[in-house]
Amino acid sequence: MTSQKLSDFLVDKLVELGYRYCYFVAGGNIMHMLNSVRTRLICIPFAHEVGAAIATEYHNASIDDSEGRAFCLVTAGPGLTNVLTAVAGAWQESRELLLIGGQVKLSDLARGDVRQRGIQEVDGVALTQSITKISIRLEEPGQLVDALNAVLVGQTARKGPVFLEIPLDVQALALDSQAALQIGADIQSPQPLARLDRDSMTGLVERFRESKRPVLLIGGGISRALAWNLADSLQAARIPMMTTYNGTDRIDSQAPNYFGRPNTWGMRYSNLLLQQADFILALGTRLGLQQTGFNWQEFAPFAHLIQVDIDPAELSKGHPHVDCGLCCDANSLLDQLLMDDAFQLTPEQEPWLAFCTRVKDELPLSEPINSRHSNSINPYEFWQQLSKYMPERSVLVPCSSGSSFTSSYQAVSLPHQALMLSNKSQAAMGYGLSGALGVALAHPDRPVFLVEGDGGFLQNLQELVVAYKHVSNLRIFLWVNRGYASIRQTQRNYFQGAWLGCDEDSGLAFPDWQNLFASFGIECAIMTSAGFADPDLLEFLKKDQACAVLVPIHPEQTFFPKISSRVTSAGSMESNPLHLIGPDLPEDTFRRVAPYFSTQTLTE
Repeated sequence: MTSQKLSDFLVDKLVELGYRYCYFVAGGNIMHMLNSVRTRLICIPFAHEVGAAIATEYHNASIDDSEGRAFCLVTAGPGLTNVLTAVAGAWQESRELLLIGGQVKLSDLARGDVRQRGIQEVDGVALTQSITKISIRLEEPGQLVDALNAVLVGQTARKGPVFLEIPLDVQALALDSQAALQIGADIQSPQPLARLDRDSMTGLVERFRESKRPVLLIGGGISRALAWNLADSLQAARIPMMTTYNGTDRIDSQAPNYFGRPNTWGMRYSNLLLQQADFILALGTRLGLQQTGFNWQEFAPFAHLIQVDIDPAELSKGHPHVDCGLCCDANSLLDQLLMDDAFQLTPEQEPWLAFCTRVKDELPLSEPINSRHSNSINPYEFWQQLSKYMPERSVLVPCSSGSSFTSSYQAVSLPHQALMLSNKSQAAMGYGLSGALGVALAHPDRPVFLVEGDGGFLQNLQELVVAYKHVSNLRIFLWVNRGYASIRQTQRNYFQGAWLGCDEDSGLAFPDWQNLFASFGIECAIMTSAGFADPDLLEFLKKDQACAVLVPIHPEQTFFPKISSRVTSAGSMESNPLHLIGPDLPEDTFRRVAPYFSTQTLTE
């Protein structure tokens, strides 16, 4: 009877389940796993575990299920602790992340008796249980069935991280052929997702047809493939559409019935229109506090709100108020709806579409109130220029925190079938470069544009070694304002400019960026006031290698529109609702673009 090493068997099964890439940082406690992936997968070594895991998350979030997946492989001890931020981010964004971690051999496990027995020992399962769908330590071959079924769980329904911890001696166990066959036979097929029944579907359509001001809010739970396939039908239905941040790349920005991204940091016209709707069908979005505004009690005040989500906990969490929560697959529901001839804009709803168009045309994405400084780039004009420069099927990766993140979703317009990814839930600095690398490796045929502020870029810049070594389709635009713009703004607004740790004068330090990029073998240019009209810049961006562009942003640059908040006498925060995103519009303009709100609402 032949036998196979457990690590070889596991990797072979992962290949069968669609995994093609392994992002890793080498370590002694994964030596058998490393030898197994070496000949079976495309293996990309990263400088730091958090970078490898973020890249894995973005890789998988950017592909269709039929394409090659990636998983992350880290060693024991610091390898596991280093990766926790990335696991939390994937958990909160409901994204697939298979993390395989090494562990000391079974005889060296402390098992709670002492703090540590084996060298580099830390209990990875205990660390990750609250931020994974499943965490398992494999201690004997029979657990392989549970481990592989767990991998499938991470890929389906509301996706999320899965952690497999494999002690060093378990990796090396011999698995006989009979046991291997039985394990393969015991792997379960994923259960189909729930679909909406016919009566509920009929009731939903009837409610839509009774409305005067309907909106479809498309979230990240709607797959790109489905949304792109249904693009013609969505436009033909003529129902005003909006997207969440995670749903941004599902809808063509040029679609005549697309009205942007409402959010706490949203487009002004999108916020105003959503707040005046009388029917909102929110598909595949959890309607979190960024989406509804922190003042969620005043979210969609006129609307009958229907939320469609696969997770019943999101439907019953209590914020915002939902008139009807439907726990089913949002993708199948949207597909069914668009096959119903009744799910089309009615003659009575036509004035609403015309009104949405007028409001969108009247309110610019780059508002004149934002400051303009000589020898610096206006961020909103940067986004509009980049939007025109990016070719079809580009990938845009803004960072996940700060002004360079929020302004991207307020001002960018994506080209046809472009991808756009961030991790807004964790809102951690330093996600941009690692995430962009994961997407660039997953899509070597697509140009990838990373935009990140200098403060966040500092936190994972070590991964420039991966950019230099492994990718040629990455263009890095580094916003240089010598500090943390959003923190500076917070300290200005709430603490009268009592600065601390937000710029060089208050304790931060920054490198000479041109010298730093050069030390990694990456060429660097500086954007002039001509922006993307500069022929030298356009020629530079044609390089067949990763390259960087420094974008000078003035430290005092303002970022509007923005929801304003106040510190109450009790010390808590109080925020405006979405439609009162600041600064306030002139009263005559507000009445024109928000006629469904009373004068009293305007002045509160």
